[in-house]
Amino acid sequence: MADRTETEKRDLTKDLAAAVRGEVSSAAADRALMTMDASNYRRVPRAVVAPRDAEDVAAALRVCREHGVPVVPRGAGTSIAGQATGVGVVLDFTRHMRRIVSLDPAARTAVVEPGVILDDLRAAAGAHGLTFGPDPSTHSRCTLGGMIGNNSCGSHSVAWGTTADSVRELELLTYGGERVRAGRGTGPTGAPTGLPPRLRDGVKSLVDAELALLRTGYPDLPRRISGYALDALLPEQGTDLARALTGSEGTLGVLTEATVRLVETPAARVLAVLGYPDESAAAEAAHTLLPHKPMTVEGMAADLVGSAAGLPEGGAWLFVEMGGASPAEAAARAEALCRAAAADGTTGHAVVTDPAGQRALWRIREDASGTATRMPDGSEAWPGWEDCAVPPARLGPYLRDFRALLAQHGLRGTPYGHFGDGCIHIRIDFDLLTPPGIRRFRDFSHDLADLVVAHGGSLSGEHGDGQARAELLPKMYGPELVGLFGRFKDLWDPAAGLNPGMLVRPDRLDDNLRFAPLPGRPVPVEFGYPHDNGDFSAAVRRCVGVAKCRNEKTAAGSADVMCPSFRATGEEQHSTRGRARLLHEMLAGEVITDGWRSPEVHDALDLCLSCKGCRSDCPVGVDMATYKAEFLHHHYEGRLRPAAHYSMGRLPQWLHAAAPAAPAVNALARTPLAAVAKRLAGIAPERPLPALATETFTRWWWRRRRAAPPADGRTVLLWPDTFTNHLSPQVGRAAVRVLEAAGLRPLLPPTAPLPGGALPQPALPRLRRTPLCCGLTYVSTGQLDRARAVMRRTLDVLTPLLAAGRPLVVLEPSCAAALRTDLPELLADDPRAPRLAASVRTFAQTLEDFAPDWRPPRLDRPVAGQTHCHQHAVLGDAADRRLRERAGLTGQLSGGCCGLAGNFGFERGHYDISVACAEDQLLPAVRQSAPGTEILADGFSCRTQLDHLGDRPARHLAEVLAEALGEADA
Repeated sequence: MADRTETEKRDLTKDLAAAVRGEVSSAAADRALMTMDASNYRRVPRAVVAPRDAEDVAAALRVCREHGVPVVPRGAGTSIAGQATGVGVVLDFTRHMRRIVSLDPAARTAVVEPGVILDDLRAAAGAHGLTFGPDPSTHSRCTLGGMIGNNSCGSHSVAWGTTADSVRELELLTYGGERVRAGRGTGPTGAPTGLPPRLRDGVKSLVDAELALLRTGYPDLPRRISGYALDALLPEQGTDLARALTGSEGTLGVLTEATVRLVETPAARVLAVLGYPDESAAAEAAHTLLPHKPMTVEGMAADLVGSAAGLPEGGAWLFVEMGGASPAEAAARAEALCRAAAADGTTGHAVVTDPAGQRALWRIREDASGTATRMPDGSEAWPGWEDCAVPPARLGPYLRDFRALLAQHGLRGTPYGHFGDGCIHIRIDFDLLTPPGIRRFRDFSHDLADLVVAHGGSLSGEHGDGQARAELLPKMYGPELVGLFGRFKDLWDPAAGLNPGMLVRPDRLDDNLRFAPLPGRPVPVEFGYPHDNGDFSAAVRRCVGVAKCRNEKTAAGSADVMCPSFRATGEEQHSTRGRARLLHEMLAGEVITDGWRSPEVHDALDLCLSCKGCRSDCPVGVDMATYKAEFLHHHYEGRLRPAAHYSMGRLPQWLHAAAPAAPAVNALARTPLAAVAKRLAGIAPERPLPALATETFTRWWWRRRRAAPPADGRTVLLWPDTFTNHLSPQVGRAAVRVLEAAGLRPLLPPTAPLPGGALPQPALPRLRRTPLCCGLTYVSTGQLDRARAVMRRTLDVLTPLLAAGRPLVVLEPSCAAALRTDLPELLADDPRAPRLAASVRTFAQTLEDFAPDWRPPRLDRPVAGQTHCHQHAVLGDAADRRLRERAGLTGQLSGGCCGLAGNFGFERGHYDISVACAEDQLLPAVRQSAPGTEILADGFSCRTQLDHLGDRPARHLAEVLAEALGEADA
């Protein structure tokens, strides 16, 4: 049977490749990437097709009909009810069919292909003062085709409605190959226009026969998304076939083009944040604000928001955006709303006019679909009942009943969402791993459906029914109307070839759960995964598919890093989500069958820069750098490694050995022998070899120490990292100069443990000993046994020296991040590790924490450059920004990743991607800076990348401050 299935798959792929001009693949990696969306469900497709145009779609449908294989249209894969998964052929519209065909500012319409990303349409419309009204939180990566398929809404639906309200005309292909142009209105016979005769007559007959049912069977509320919107076909509704097909989840036709409505965007926006005692009070108040014509009324409670700054007093908040023709008008409208709301019992309010402040608060809301997947105690929470909606005036009572139902079933969740439209989002701590937990999930789903219906609501208020809720539609609509849905489906898709298992004759809501094939017990791993109870499967499960890592552009004013390799390649497998999907399938063992030896996972991780951006930027804290290190450890266990792992992965050893001969090594690096050495070491031929310091930082330190003992002051331990010590000792010398000027006493650790914890004053021969190391290069290449050994030695030496509460000052951000996170997570069994991690301080943090009264020299010049990605992800840069401000260094550093990323950009085969990452933010920021701008980059990789690719050198902040203080000691 398996052989026959493989043969059929090969024949299908061969026939598709012959018929379609776009890419066709049945490779394990490409299929694995499409097994899941952002829901609880998983289905394995046979092949993936990326059509180039409508003719490709028609050709793919023809081949699938001939083979009897179903088809699933897919956009960005952010659907949360399972409708973007399928067992047949997935049509991936994100690669090619993403043209904005036309945009008519006068008519306020745009014609788009299904793969157009919403933010791209909004940017094009924005040039004319227009926008597309619906704006789900995934607006930076979701596609118009997916929005039309699910009838998406977003925060501004109180002003501009749902996607169905914004659709004017749809061009589709049925599974049978019929072309449809669906709009509004009827022809001479009273039937919808734009249909082939079979469909035209069938739709008219169906509607004419069921007028009473269509007029009485639907609840009246703004967020009714569930089922087919057949009431839009009523004569009094204008026989709007485009609206009826919107929200059909790809079960009736495959969208190839859409004409959509654009709306005028206000010239100014102001955010009013209203505080309430609790969630119920906020829910009760939300609908009372609608007469003020707000653009948004979004609700959140303290259990989601946490310690976010800028919020007024309260236990829950409404985010209400007001527009105006000018900032003054928008602010006045917001103040008037706040006064009116205060009369009804707010606990406080804030009016946020600053765009940066508004973005910071909106980010809390937009990241909620990810952050809500972890409860405050770290336990997992899942979608499934993400977006029920009730009449807005019923929201308060509904939420109270909803909370009571959660408690009755012993479940927890964090409601938030579109309070002004009566639509609630929530992730619930379902146990979807065990049979009893799955039974509870099913029982709760039935009870909640009854509750929603009792309040006059819709099972889906935004994201569609998919597999998550379609089974329960009879509770909402009754068997007669659900039967009509089935007849409508059969009319359009008699072969049941489009997205089977969704909406009509659906799979059970507890079938196809994506967790089912995962191992039943934790797999043996090296890292401790403290946030996932040591379970690598749980760490991988963190990725719920919201796909923030698929952002192709960085939002204005954002310092986000994630995901540089995706922005460089545009390929799903090079996104954080794509890699997590492949790891999930590796653990499942069905599509990816080689376990830790998997070439598919290896190839996807090869372009991961280990920038750690996802650790902070991913709403659920996926840490792909750690997962990559874990995978490489097992992948190469007992096997020969790539040459770069031996050269750059063991860089501290080589630099220590080469230090005595640095002048000779530097001279050889300028001869033709360098090309041979790079080839043998696995280094990209385009990369110059960095020059070794002729005097290391540590040697300078001890020479200076012997000549002049350090002055008195509070002792701080200065970490001589490999990069500072051997490649940029001027940074270390500058840091010593600044720390001493601030009244601190920087001392270096010894290279071996000393009794009693005293700081030594060794003679120069001691420098021959193996230097201490944070283990960074070993971790990034997956040499975790060696990393653990050097880390334990570091602990042995540093533990007694840090006992007195001394900080460990680390100048290189990547090394600081390794000591702060990699060391305690790799040495999870060593109680000394978290104490060392807690002692780590950056240069700026040290000055702020231990020399708070020191005033840096004033430089009064602008800055450009980059915050190191590891600092952004692990350490934060708030202290650096405050230090720059006190020194008169104005302006912001760019986000993103420099692209060199330690060993990554030096490895053969990575050069082009490395350059593309630098061109994303860093190089443009430096090029656009004015003459006289100080170029800052605390990371050695960032400075090296600028040295290789730019024409303006960068310096560590310590160097800039030291220069202003005067000449450093020789």
